[in-house]
Amino acid sequence: MPPKKALTRDQITRLEQLPNIGPSIAQDFRLLGIAAPDDLRGRDPYVLYDDLCRVTGVRHDPCVLDTFISAVRFVEGEPAKPWWHYTAERKQTLAASERK
Repeated sequence: MPPKKALTRDQITRLEQLPNIGPSIAQDFRLLGIAAPDDLRGRDPYVLYDDLCRVTGVRHDPCVLDTFISAVRFVEGEPAKPWWHYTAERKQTLAASERK
């Protein structure tokens, strides 16, 4: 049985308790050495996504990046938001980096 989603940030002990994070994304984080929610603090979700693609040898759906952004932001104190809230930000950020 999957862990229940935490009601408050201080109740979170497992990755799967984070908003938007299910078993698959939690496993992706573990593959990257992220074992606990607090391990996300201070991490760059764009770098995590690039690392995941490199480690697995697969270019993952960009929605995975949106989910990574949502998890990092939540752990760092932002309110929980659905992963798709970050899609526009991701598109804008990646477009800006391609112009450089």
